[in-house]
Amino acid sequence: MAESVEHAFLSDTALDVIKEASKSQLFGCKESGRKRFDFSCDLTRDWERVVSGQTLWRHDRDGIDKDLRTLLTDSETAAAVYVARDTVATRGRVEEVIRDYRNSPLRPNLSKLRIFWVPADFDADSEEGRAVVRGGLRHEIHRDLLLTVALGGLSSVDVREFCRSGRLGCSPWLLAQIAKDGYAGNYTHASKRYGMGVPALKEELLRLELTGMLSREVNDHGLIGVTEKGRAMLDICAYLHAYLSGSASGGDELLYVCSLLGIDFSEISSGGQKVDFDFYRTNQHDLHPVALAGNSTLILNSLYWTSQYGEIEWPLPRYGLSLD
Repeated sequence: MAESVEHAFLSDTALDVIKEASKSQLFGCKESGRKRFDFSCDLTRDWERVVSGQTLWRHDRDGIDKDLRTLLTDSETAAAVYVARDTVATRGRVEEVIRDYRNSPLRPNLSKLRIFWVPADFDADSEEGRAVVRGGLRHEIHRDLLLTVALGGLSSVDVREFCRSGRLGCSPWLLAQIAKDGYAGNYTHASKRYGMGVPALKEELLRLELTGMLSREVNDHGLIGVTEKGRAMLDICAYLHAYLSGSASGGDELLYVCSLLGIDFSEISSGGQKVDFDFYRTNQHDLHPVALAGNSTLILNSLYWTSQYGEIEWPLPRYGLSLD
């Protein structure tokens, strides 16, 4: 059966959305030439993960089974993406296949499956239809696939807890120091190294562990180290600090990713004034108290005051952004 216009549009759009998201510079993306799939790419940070995808538009029951089997049995695939036409029959068959996998040795592979549904009446010849479907895929792929796979599962709740320390600015500074050192060490030595009392240090480390940004499982010695989620949070802090201090502009894709984490600076400035550290110095007394503030105010607070603990060399990460 010849590939439909809708099928081709959905496959191309899913891959294009992932490529565009890499312009946030929080990860790299390179298209793969893996012909088993309708689309495939490699995501890179200090690791490389394969994202493979199949597109469903006109398949029958056997075609759905084949698509899911191809995705779930591929040993190299870290994230299996299924872009599917949303019909009752299709949902029923997909759920049936998933139930079969739950009762098989391949059950763990289901954790890498992500399904993005497309309206059944989508017409690729309609400009409005293309815009609606592309916007929906962009939001869902960013929110699910990229935050989960590329950014270690970082969420808006994590950002909120990260910034809610009563010691304003401590969280990014402490996380950056531990990332630089490789691990925190025992409390006595870490207390001297970071110039913090042991009780305060324990409290801050525990809070960062509870957010999943620190863990004792990231090295073989059981020492507290920065997790993948923590490194993603540091990358976001580095870019936002550069944006807020005026040393770099905030790209649209970076700010869009931040908005999915509850960071939208337009919420703070009702008059449309750019939010930066100058804005904060002028308006800090009018911003909500920490207990009531949203993520935008909380991270602005935290990044502004982090210098009181000592300077941070904010390296702006550059992941391989080849889109060949």
